[in-house]
Amino acid sequence: MSPPPKNPSDDAAAKSAGAAATEAPEDAKASKKEKGSEKERGSDKEKGGKGKDKEGKGKAGKGQAEGGPGGKKAAKPIPDNPNFRYIVRLAGADLDGRRTSALALTGVRGIGLRLANVACQMANVPPNEMIGNLPEATVEGIEAVLAQLPQRLPPWMLNHPSDAMTGETHHYISGELETSRRDDINRMKMIRSYRGVRHERGQKVRGQRTRSNGRTGMAAGVLKKAAKEAAASKAAETGGPAGAAPAAAPAAATAAAPKAAAGGKAAAPAGKAPASKTAEKKE
Repeated sequence: MSPPPKNPSDDAAAKSAGAAATEAPEDAKASKKEKGSEKERGSDKEKGGKGKDKEGKGKAGKGQAEGGPGGKKAAKPIPDNPNFRYIVRLAGADLDGRRTSALALTGVRGIGLRLANVACQMANVPPNEMIGNLPEATVEGIEAVLAQLPQRLPPWMLNHPSDAMTGETHHYISGELETSRRDDINRMKMIRSYRGVRHERGQKVRGQRTRSNGRTGMAAGVLKKAAKEAAASKAAETGGPAGAAPAAAPAAATAAAPKAAAGGKAAAPAGKAPASKTAEKKE
């Protein structure tokens, strides 16, 4: 039997189907490559975004730490009071008028935060009010309260609860505190107490270690070096080595021996009595 005749249209359809089949895998490969490149770009963008977020967080943290937006410190408030005083004179100290009353009083020597709050309560002054807004009469009232602290507070809140000389209770502030401190140190030096002697020598007073900290004077190695240099200079002035001076004694002894022989008396050896004295003892 002879095969049926081939149809040219069928051959053309088969060729086109084969070409489409070969092109399909190539298109699939190209699409996979494009998808992979898009994923890589997306991951790079995500990484960059995370890095930027970290940088932004770091910058924001720095700005917050420095006290304001953009890393600038927060400025002090500008008062609206026309009678506001930027510098307040109280107890011999110049206080910043833009600080609150309690914090401003700590600028007085001898007044801490606890005593400042107590003084504000005694003077009926709000501790959070700026001291520059207070009138002059109120500031004088605060100063009067500071002068009355020994009479109105328990002794354990004062810096001189029992004076060593008089036994009275005081609370010194400003220049009086420095004067009393100097007087106390001079008294300890005068009675030659341990603390006074330590103050005189410039050493630590309250029992701290001084082996590795608070050392005064020259180091031991420096002292030895200075002693060696002094000995070398002295030897150079005498004209010989440093050990030449002790060797002069034996030389003087040998020079004295011929002189004794010339006088008719023999020098007796060391540790033995002369012959005349031994004869007298025998008789």
